Amino acid sequence: MRLKVLLVGGPMYDPLYARIGEFEEHAGVEVERVLSRDHPDLNERISHEFGSGVADYDLISTHTKYAPSQKRWLTPLDGDLEAGRLFSDLTLALARIDGSLYSVPRNLDVKLLHYRTDLMDEPPATWEELLETAASLKSGDMHGFAFPGKESGLFGHFFELHAMHGGEMFDGEGPPVPRMNDEASVAALTLLKELYEKAAPPETPDWHYDEVAACFREGRAAMSTDWPGGFHVYEEEGSAVKGRYDLAPYPEGPSGRFIYGGCHSFAIPETVRDRGLAVELLRFLTSRESQTFEARLGTLPARNDALEEARAEVPSGSLAGRRWGLLAEAKEAAIIPPKHPNYPAVEDAVWEGVREALIGNKTVEAALANTEEAAGRAAKMERGG
Repeated sequence: MRLKVLLVGGPMYDPLYARIGEFEEHAGVEVERVLSRDHPDLNERISHEFGSGVADYDLISTHTKYAPSQKRWLTPLDGDLEAGRLFSDLTLALARIDGSLYSVPRNLDVKLLHYRTDLMDEPPATWEELLETAASLKSGDMHGFAFPGKESGLFGHFFELHAMHGGEMFDGEGPPVPRMNDEASVAALTLLKELYEKAAPPETPDWHYDEVAACFREGRAAMSTDWPGGFHVYEEEGSAVKGRYDLAPYPEGPSGRFIYGGCHSFAIPETVRDRGLAVELLRFLTSRESQTFEARLGTLPARNDALEEARAEVPSGSLAGRRWGLLAEAKEAAIIPPKHPNYPAVEDAVWEGVREALIGNKTVEAALANTEEAAGRAAKMERGG
């Protein structure tokens, strides 16, 4: 018997897949792994292959903010397993669509500030301080601050900075029509533009998360933000910043601290051929052992028992130990995008519009006005299927 799975790829996700060989041996099944290079690529593949009817997967990676747009291709899981108290309340709530469980949480993503201890004594407490410090540290090939300049990474930075300047982008109900043509949006986009022009690498508009992480890991940035799952790459042999960096809470804005968050998960699509085996693989990939394995590398696991086990294994005074406390703080500051089938199209419209101002094609004010209009249309569009 063979299972075919479509998985999100990248340094934060790939290590877990080495464990699939253990499942194959135990279950007597072959698992064909199709890897996407990153989450935008995964989303595109899901949309194209399922939308055109050529998909033949038994299990797929997804994300709780994108799953509502994929619901017509997914199957509910409440009858297959009881998540109960095994998973945190937040991650289970994120994985539910209209009350039903459509995916099983893998991890919760909230970012921390990464900064070079050989270049600064203390991390910046506010985004204004970060801009000032980052601009002062930029010199030659050394950049003050690295951040994603496209796709969900750029949206996320704008989303959280908008909230930290007093904005509320989405209403709680109905289509996710964003409010962007306001003072909070002007402040957030102006800050992002200044960070790019004064402190960031010139390649920023072409960078996703992995390129940003590589920049910091290679010692070419004084500061960046990153998800928990990337922690192991900074501690590995070959990392230029190993022993020369620290982690800190996110800087605050005028209205406090807000951190763009979300939850990676696994789902079983309607194309599944052997549901029993697919459920067993799903259980294996989200088991205590699998989530503890990922937590040791850095992820904030969705399972409570995996989190407890990983936290207990590290000395409290170590960087790895202090990191768990910082992540607990970050979790309390998380802001979650709305769950709606049209949300991915809105996210795309927002980052594309924000990027126009970032690269200088439009003024901040024009970009925001145009983006609010485009994203509003995306929020209300009719969907097939």
